[in-house]
Amino acid sequence: MNHAQKGFTLIELMIVVAIIGILAAVAIPQYQDYTARTQVSRVVGEISALKSNAESIFNNGGIVAHTDDVTVSPREIGIGWTGSNLVDDTVGTNGLDISNGDQADMSWSVTMGTDASTAVRGAEVTISRATDGSYSCSITNGPTANGWKDSYAPAGCPHS
Repeated sequence: MNHAQKGFTLIELMIVVAIIGILAAVAIPQYQDYTARTQVSRVVGEISALKSNAESIFNNGGIVAHTDDVTVSPREIGIGWTGSNLVDDTVGTNGLDISNGDQADMSWSVTMGTDASTAVRGAEVTISRATDGSYSCSITNGPTANGWKDSYAPAGCPHS
């Protein structure tokens, strides 16, 4: 009688496990980078969306503020920020800090935290409005000790 061997040998199983280990060693850091990059892009998008609100407030003769106060002149009109789970909400109001809301060269910023990846926590995303009405975006204080990489910043919002 001829009995054929069935199943895998130990060396074949060890080779498969080694290949899976190598793939995991490459894939996990790539996934973490992808997650961090996406979180920064999301926060930039969330606070960039406030540009149209700020313009509307200026066009109506108001002051950009965190909340509405129509009892003062000029009127303080809330910019419409409701918060984000990727933003440290202990800074400013719901995480948003507005500077010079009564002037044409104003800005607002958020600091990444709470549910954000460790690599991007502490990075500050700022949207600035110049007196000519143009806007710019910048990211500062990326925590290099936590693994911050300049590649996390989207092309339209460079790290400085």
